[in-house]
Parts: sequence; C-alpha cells; structure tokens
Amino acid sequence: MDDFIMYVKMGLNHVLDFQAYDHILFLIVLAVVFSFNQWKKVVWLITFFTIGHTITLTLAAYGVLHVRMDVVEFLIPVTIFITGLFNVLRAKKASAGKENLNLIFALFFGLIHGLGFSSYFKMMIGKEEDKLLPLLEFALGIEVSQVIIVTSILLIGAVFQRIFNVSKRDWVLVLSSIVIGFVIPMMVRRVFW
Repeated sequence: MDDFIMYVKMGLNHVLDFQAYDHILFLIVLAVVFSFNQWKKVVWLITFFTIGHTITLTLAAYGVLHVRMDVVEFLIPVTIFITGLFNVLRAKKASAGKENLNLIFALFFGLIHGLGFSSYFKMMIGKEEDKLLPLLEFALGIEVSQVIIVTSILLIGAVFQRIFNVSKRDWVLVLSSIVIGFVIPMMVRRVFW
C-alpha cells in the first residue's frame, strides 16, 4: 500500500509541481476551448494524454525506447505552442468540430511529454522486476492531478464568461496567447542544435 501511495503521489506531484509548469500550460491550452458543461469531452482529452504519457514511460522503463533528452525538452514547449497557436487561429469557432483533432493532439503530445519524465521515472523504479504496477499507479496520479487542473480551468472560464461577460472567443484568445508568451522563451532556452 505504501508503494501505491508513493507512486500515485509522484504522479500528482509531477503535474502539480509549479516549478515544472509546462504540464499545466499544456492542460490550459488543451482545455480552454471547452465550456464547463463539456467536462466529459475534457476528461476524454486528458485520459488520451495520460495514455500517451504512459505508453512512452512504459517503453522507456523497459528499455525499448531511448531518445535524446535535449530533443524531448525542446519538443515539450513546441507541443504547447502548437496547441496554443491552433486555439488562437481557431478562436472564432472555439471547440466546434475539432474534438477528434484535440484527441489526436492529446495522445501524440502525451507521448512526447511522457518521454520528458522517462529518465527520472526509470531512476525511481530502479531495477524493480514489476514495472507495470508502478507505471499504472503513477498514471493514476497524473490523471487525478489533471482532473484537478482542468476542473479549475473550466471553473475559472465559467466565472469569466458568465459573471464578467467575457466572450468565449476572447477567453480562448487571451489565455492561449498568455500561454504562448510563456512557452516561446522556453523553446528558445531549450534549442538543442
């Protein structure tokens, strides 16, 4: 039971760590196009992200996948930038008709983000024979923390849109632009060539 709690907490802390806020930025741009009443769609998105994240962690933990960390560290803010830019370009239509594309973004970008944590996770589980159970426990922690963050984003969006009469378009544009502003310097700092 102690190991279960430890790996779930590790997953929670991985996402909720404000010093490593890139995960939170990605969740913001992923969820900002949705309204609170679309929470089921958002849960599917973050579940797809967690699946992608877990696939690459699993492949790395079992030594199947080896990638250069400097490339991955650059690609993480690129995924956030692409999602934010897509939101800005499609802000007038908000989330209409792009749920499937968002699912693909979430799964594919989850694969990349999982690689960013793979070397640390391999250190944490060490030479344990059973790697699958810790991976699943870690994924549960990630999923719970993502639900917390996305629920917060949806609630804040509802407050701004209903109480302060901010239009959906403006909400998407402003929040996505702020996130883009955060990740551009991140991309520049992490250029690997």
